[in-house]
Amino acid sequence: MSVFLAKAALRTIIGGLALAASVTLADAEDVAAPTNPPAAQGNASGSDAPAPDDVKQIKLTDDQVTRFIAAQADLAAIASKIQAAGDKPDPALQSELEGIAKKHGFKTFAELDDVAANISIVMAGLDTGTGNFVDPVDALKKEREEVEKDTTIPDADKKQLLDELNEAIGTTPRLQYKENVEIVKAHRAEIEKALQ
Repeated sequence: MSVFLAKAALRTIIGGLALAASVTLADAEDVAAPTNPPAAQGNASGSDAPAPDDVKQIKLTDDQVTRFIAAQADLAAIASKIQAAGDKPDPALQSELEGIAKKHGFKTFAELDDVAANISIVMAGLDTGTGNFVDPVDALKKEREEVEKDTTIPDADKKQLLDELNEAIGTTPRLQYKENVEIVKAHRAEIEKALQ
């Protein structure tokens, strides 16, 4: 595996977990912050991966996933505002996010974000070819083994890749609710289309 392919694979795994990395919002009342809102697709890196404690894992329902998909158009419309806000959205943006969440049947934006995070975990583990689920942590460990065995990667690049993979393994949560896999798989095409 070339260095380029190894890095691309790492970004794909981490990017899949994030679904839409690079934006993190925090509510002034310390409401659970989005770990990477789905509407703001962007570049992912190991440092953007959520820590296991940052993701509130929940059992997803078909209804939650459907409402999440429906919310994407509204979130995409304000993606530039979300990206510009960084970690600290102003009260007007926070109010707008809360309004979008409520419009789509969520009690708060934090609830919408919890659904997004749980969908992300499953999507990160779905094989693009077969559709089979592999826990993202296991996928990262397998990738680490492949990088360790690859003698064609220069030592400096290999060390960097292994450091990134080890960090990702340490910050990537394992899937708690296996039943989420079937719910997300049933909506996979709709989710992917909504996030384009």
